[in-house]
Amino acid sequence: MKISARNVFPGKVVAVKRGAVAAKVQVDIGGGNTVTSMVLADSVEDLSIAVGDEINVVIKSTEVMLSK
Repeated sequence: MKISARNVFPGKVVAVKRGAVAAKVQVDIGGGNTVTSMVLADSVEDLSIAVGDEINVVIKSTEVMLSK
């Protein structure tokens, strides 16, 4: 998948906490840095995001997205 965003950080999912509507996903991007993103619980399911997965953190000026 190609995207126009330039701020893309590869990392590993270290925690996923699902709620009824939203989920908190923590991603270790290296160098002692962790990014936390709140996304829809349905998105976590659709992308099959789980602890240990290698994913990308995509940061736009108004939002943080995850891609796998």
